[in-house]
Amino acid sequence: MRLGSGAFAASCVAIEVIGVAIFIRGFFPAPVRSSARPEHGAETPAPEPVAGVSSNWTKLPPPLFSKVVIVLIDALRDDFVFGSKGVKYMPYTTHLVEKGASHSFVAEAKPPTVTMPRIKALMTGSLPGFVDVIRNLNSPVLLEDNVIRQAKAAGKRIIFYGDETWVKLFPKHFVEYDGTTSFFVSDYIEVDKNVTRHLDKVLKRGDWDVLILHYLGLDHIGHISGPNSPLIGHKLSEMDSVLMKIHTSLLSKDRETLLPSLLVLCGDHGMSETGSHGASSTEEVSTPLLLISSAFERKPGDIRHPKHVQQTDLAATLAIGLGLPIPKDSVGSLLFPVIEGKPMREQLRLLHLNTLQLSKLLQENVPSYEKDPGYEQFKMAERLHGNWVKLHLEENHSDILLGLGTKVLRQYLGALKTLSLSLSTQVAHYDMYSMAVGTLMVLESAADASSGWSEVNLLLLLGTVGHVLSLGASSFVEEEHQTWYFLINTLCLALCQETCRSYFLRDECEPQHHFLVEQKCVNILAYTPQDSTSYHTPESDTAGKQLSLLEAQGSCKWWTVLASPWLVLICCRLLRSLNQTGVQGAHRPDLSHWLTSSDHKVQLSGLAALSLVVIFMLVQRRCSLVSKVALALGLLGVFCYRAAIGIVQFPWQPDNKGISKGIVEARFVYVFVLGILFTGTKDLLKAQVIATDFKTKTVGLWEMHSGLVLLAALLLRPHNLPVLAFSLLIQTVMTKFIWKPLRHDAAEITVMHYWFGQAFFYFQGNSNNIATIDISAGFVGLDTYMEVPATFLTAFGTYVGPVLWASHLVYFLSSEGDNGSALSRACFCYALICSVPVATYVVLVTSLRYHLFIWSVFSPKLLYEGMHLLITAAICAVFTATDQTRRVRG
Repeated sequence: MRLGSGAFAASCVAIEVIGVAIFIRGFFPAPVRSSARPEHGAETPAPEPVAGVSSNWTKLPPPLFSKVVIVLIDALRDDFVFGSKGVKYMPYTTHLVEKGASHSFVAEAKPPTVTMPRIKALMTGSLPGFVDVIRNLNSPVLLEDNVIRQAKAAGKRIIFYGDETWVKLFPKHFVEYDGTTSFFVSDYIEVDKNVTRHLDKVLKRGDWDVLILHYLGLDHIGHISGPNSPLIGHKLSEMDSVLMKIHTSLLSKDRETLLPSLLVLCGDHGMSETGSHGASSTEEVSTPLLLISSAFERKPGDIRHPKHVQQTDLAATLAIGLGLPIPKDSVGSLLFPVIEGKPMREQLRLLHLNTLQLSKLLQENVPSYEKDPGYEQFKMAERLHGNWVKLHLEENHSDILLGLGTKVLRQYLGALKTLSLSLSTQVAHYDMYSMAVGTLMVLESAADASSGWSEVNLLLLLGTVGHVLSLGASSFVEEEHQTWYFLINTLCLALCQETCRSYFLRDECEPQHHFLVEQKCVNILAYTPQDSTSYHTPESDTAGKQLSLLEAQGSCKWWTVLASPWLVLICCRLLRSLNQTGVQGAHRPDLSHWLTSSDHKVQLSGLAALSLVVIFMLVQRRCSLVSKVALALGLLGVFCYRAAIGIVQFPWQPDNKGISKGIVEARFVYVFVLGILFTGTKDLLKAQVIATDFKTKTVGLWEMHSGLVLLAALLLRPHNLPVLAFSLLIQTVMTKFIWKPLRHDAAEITVMHYWFGQAFFYFQGNSNNIATIDISAGFVGLDTYMEVPATFLTAFGTYVGPVLWASHLVYFLSSEGDNGSALSRACFCYALICSVPVATYVVLVTSLRYHLFIWSVFSPKLLYEGMHLLITAAICAVFTATDQTRRVRG
């Protein structure tokens, strides 16, 4: 049996998905690692360097602290503690920063700024691979050497409460734990109460050495309503009271112990201006790190400004503080203020151990390590350190000893900084074999899919090629939305020119010339080797194509056709003002920031209600009566859901009304979504099984499209409902006044749908930055974390634009009963236009793998392309199934 062009294209896309998966496997390997595995047991610590005599210090120095409490507040930005919000909402913490026995730092987190990689960085001191952004959804056991493993091996008793990611990373390491799911972002109350409820009991006990608390509420508030939400202040106040309770308890216990305790306040990552995280903006990578202990004496008037350090520095500091070996893979430096009150010999000993560990890691991963400036500094510091030890053992207490010690300190600190930087910037070793296999599969699939390709028209061809070529520049990847905005604006202008030419330049010959040329393009495109028997010959319906535009438009007024491209252009310009995205313009004010502020809830409520009414008016006209009622009730449920969680409000609803998770309201909407989708599916099956009339099938397709629209309305945030409304409006205008009157062929219509789908992906605020993914969409209506539904809803909420435009394309082409194999050609074209950029990008990423922005710009885009390709494969499968339904019926 000969494979149709649509089915063939769908198969090629499926193979390409596998190829991209293999490529990603090779492209995202593990970073630099020590060859000594942690299961081999603890190594004997190196002795301090000596010059001509034997040292009497060959063991690890004793611990600095008796107990350590780590309070990790998810998504805690540095300005939430050190800025105006900290002063207002965290007075006790602010007092500790400004006047208390503490050292404060701004710790930089490397991308990807998501929870699991950042926990790994905090506990191992290493830089996790970028692929950990995917593993973040299901954290595997951490096999690398880390502080938790070292503490357990040393007999330390560790207790943990909070994000269950820790339990997955460190199973069987805690003597007591209570994990809470980190992905149910609708909950920002109970998730923290489950942590705090253990505090009073555990603080009274003395049977533990390390207590770790991971609070998630702040992060969840950010995902729901952003960093400027009034809920942020309440949560910071709650965290401040938790810190005060812990600190006062530790101070009372310090009087009974020989060593003081250490309280650590930190964040795993920050929070962008939209409330998300994952990328490398300043707000996402800047986290506070506050070390509080009675050991850090502070004189009156001693002002300590927060110093900038690396997040990986905490692992080495905790290891030293607990008297443990530094994790072997750590690239961090000991935070020197922690030990600056210790005797000189102990300071030098600790700095030597840290520098020696970094130099060993450098030797194992850099062939030319001897030429590294940090290694040269280390060897010089080690020689000077040996001379200092010799003088010290000779009981020389002169000024020479003090001066030499100070010099050795500076040399070690310089070596630490240089070595840490060298290791942090080391490029990981790529699995070139997997990358090559994946690239060949992707290129071969794209080449097979393009075997029957012909030009659609000059603009669509040049625009597609131009977009593909732009992917080789980091700035074009960061600002890709500008490319799509330019392309659809140019398309609108080209359509304006086409409509004007068809009206004002028509004479006795012009219409015939125009449509004859168009018909030739249609038939050239229509002919492919895979499906040659399905298409009409060029002469088959030439007479029909010679109709004038006035005849083709039917009842449409001439001015509506002329005005429609301008209307689309105006809509697109308005949508550009709704959400600023990208990198260069993300910080600029836009309508979404204005609407989502607490002062404009009334305006947001009105706009959301108006958008829902427009959505209903545009969708209901082709639905059955039952589906119309379900759609109306579903859209009403959407507004009720947003009102329940406090984002919008009814006119009669008081401002101080209590908010909920909206579980009941959201599930109310899901019932109607499933009902409409079931009705549409039933009509499609009915059209296929009993060969009913053509209208039943088109109604079924439209109702399935309507069900997806209702689901999108539920998942999109209220300020993005106008995006959905404008999308439906543009589809209606283009269908009635552009595609039908101007008689565009299937390939042109497919490319236009693809372009608009891509543009609407960015209109809703998305970008090639992982931080713009709205993961809160994955938990609408869920009262517990369920991985499969959450993943599906998050993916659909992110790719609403491309999916709805593809869904409309299937309906539009199927509704044209005389279009022959239009769906097959559309599937072929859709697969090609998505495959070519992916194939090109895989080659570009391979050649740019040593580029400065490979991890911050090109790698996130690769993940987006992989997911987009997977969605395209699903869309092509729908195309093929619908086309088979048509063939069976025919």
